[in-house]
Amino acid sequence: MTYPFGAVVGMDDMRLALLLNAVSPAVGGVLVRGEKGTAKSTTVRALAAVLPPVDVVTGCRFACDPAAPDPECPDGPHPSDSPAVTRPAKLVELPVGASEDRLVGSLDLERALTEGVKSFEPGLLAGAHRGVLYVDEVNLLHDHLVDLLLDAAALGRAYVEREGVSVRHAARFLLVGTMNPEEGELRPQLLDRFGLTVEVAAPRDADLRAEVVRRRFGYDADPAAFAAAWADEESALARQIAEARARLPRVVLSDAALRQVTSVCAAFDVDGLRADLVTARAAIAHAAWCGREEVTEDDVRVAARLALPHRRRRNPFDAPGLDDETLDQALEDSRPDSPPDDDPTPPEGTDPTDGGPDDSPDGHGGQHGRSDDPGDQSSGQEPGQESGHVGQHGPEDGGEQGPTTAPRGEGGGHTDAAPAPDKAAVTPDAPFRVQRLEVPGIGAGAAGRRSRARSERGRVVGSKRPEGSVTKLHLVDTVLAAAPHQRARGRSGTGLRVERADLRQATLEGREGNLVLFVVDASGSMGARSRMAAVKGAVLSLLMDAYQRRDKVGLITFRGGDAELTLPPTWSVEAAAARLTSLPTGGRTPLAAGLLRAHETLRLERVRDPQRRPLLVVVTDGRATGPRGGDHLADARRAAGLLAAAGTASIVVDCESGPVRLGLAASLGTALGAQTMRLEELGAEALSGVVRSVREAA
Repeated sequence: MTYPFGAVVGMDDMRLALLLNAVSPAVGGVLVRGEKGTAKSTTVRALAAVLPPVDVVTGCRFACDPAAPDPECPDGPHPSDSPAVTRPAKLVELPVGASEDRLVGSLDLERALTEGVKSFEPGLLAGAHRGVLYVDEVNLLHDHLVDLLLDAAALGRAYVEREGVSVRHAARFLLVGTMNPEEGELRPQLLDRFGLTVEVAAPRDADLRAEVVRRRFGYDADPAAFAAAWADEESALARQIAEARARLPRVVLSDAALRQVTSVCAAFDVDGLRADLVTARAAIAHAAWCGREEVTEDDVRVAARLALPHRRRRNPFDAPGLDDETLDQALEDSRPDSPPDDDPTPPEGTDPTDGGPDDSPDGHGGQHGRSDDPGDQSSGQEPGQESGHVGQHGPEDGGEQGPTTAPRGEGGGHTDAAPAPDKAAVTPDAPFRVQRLEVPGIGAGAAGRRSRARSERGRVVGSKRPEGSVTKLHLVDTVLAAAPHQRARGRSGTGLRVERADLRQATLEGREGNLVLFVVDASGSMGARSRMAAVKGAVLSLLMDAYQRRDKVGLITFRGGDAELTLPPTWSVEAAAARLTSLPTGGRTPLAAGLLRAHETLRLERVRDPQRRPLLVVVTDGRATGPRGGDHLADARRAAGLLAAAGTASIVVDCESGPVRLGLAASLGTALGAQTMRLEELGAEALSGVVRSVREAA
């Protein structure tokens, strides 16, 4: 017994977005973003109960409509007088760990090759046809599965191709994904493919929260009685959806309404034209839902609020949202009777002196943050733009000119002076494009875009005997394995007899996502305002690169007397960026403590996620200071030796600046078995394979 859709308290935007897609699946699905415990899953599962029932051909595994059966149905062809049954619309859930074959279906390659039988097992896309396909934690789903899912949703068909054998079938469904942004974001290219998006949060009003608890207690005590109490409202919703679907083909989108749609999309500077199409379809669906046969300005407004917020983002650190004043102004300007504006006020983020969109280094206009290839483009810089400015600050902007006196101890090993007071957090420099830093060797972790790995997708690099069913056949090696046995199998003429022992599974090499653990020096020696801004900008650039390459990230900072795990390993680079931006500086430099905290963090992560290989990025000037009476540099080298002994792939980013350089970061890199690079070199095109000096056996 599912919780009734009508009994959900609040969540008006979410419920409306789901209902608009129920009226018109062509809108393109709904992505629901929000904190945990906000009834996202409960509301989605309740939707199926209010969808109108569907007629299906009896015995068809692909839910063909008897009035218009799919001519390519693998269970067909179905005659026009095929018997039919009426059943409720289905809700099919796609688990995060599902394989490609589970999603799209699979061919029995063994039977196809050895018996000549074309046997196809339908996947979840077939089960969701004419129903709802729900993906909880869609942001944790492998990218190639999200690609397949969204392609099927857009085309209304699913395709299965296996070595020349092709199966296709109808797959039209209402796609709903839910996610917690704290666990990481979808790539912008995938985010754009969802038609509508809504942000949900628990109500802050005490009375509303009390009503939520009251209804949940009532449902838990007697689900059947609770559902019966809401049965009339559920039936009314189902009738309204059915009536809106019937009205939908008659709804008129006038030229004036279309002009409003395109004006709003242009005003928010969204990429491409998908936003215009989705907004128009959502406006038509909203008109049908409200009982109108012509799209009004109110329909356009509602559609824009649901279709545009996630398409305005230029990089993963931009918060989604829509400015109501800009929306109102765009609608007003597009009205046929709106007078021309002879002296327009420059929109927010525009420099009136150059007439163009926000071109400032920290703005979000123009092309900043756009990328056709999320793995090879940065959100903060166009290809070919120089990035050597990072860390190069002269005396005019307060840059550090090197120490005026030599630090005490071995290269600054310790100091007796009192630590400097904390300094306020500085704003990071603009992010820039960085080189791909790789973990050496070949891994087997989750799909990503950083390091080489054995994977389910990629280029074919060999073959092996299958341990179970064959999912990716290496046809050439299969033929070569079968060829020597043809005479013994009685084959003397044309043709080839293949047996189970001949089959070869293709081995593929792709790329994996890694755990990128940042260890950032926030001590007083890093406290020169211009230098810390450059350091934060560089780490922000590396975080953005980690986001684009589907990495897990963590952040350790050390300052004062100890090191802190500022952000435990997570998929949310937004959380890491927020912690980094607000990071103050000051105090001594407990470098050894930072490295030991990194060693312990990675040890625990190897237990939790043993296949995800780590990459340690240490951002420091190499100084090590602390209380009197210790050789702090020696302590740091011993801590670095622990990481090196564990085979941790590392990179040291040397933040030392000024005319006098002590080279302490390079010594640290040697102890870690890592490549050391200057801060200003991080974006240099000449840099490649900076962690390849780590032993290949690591």
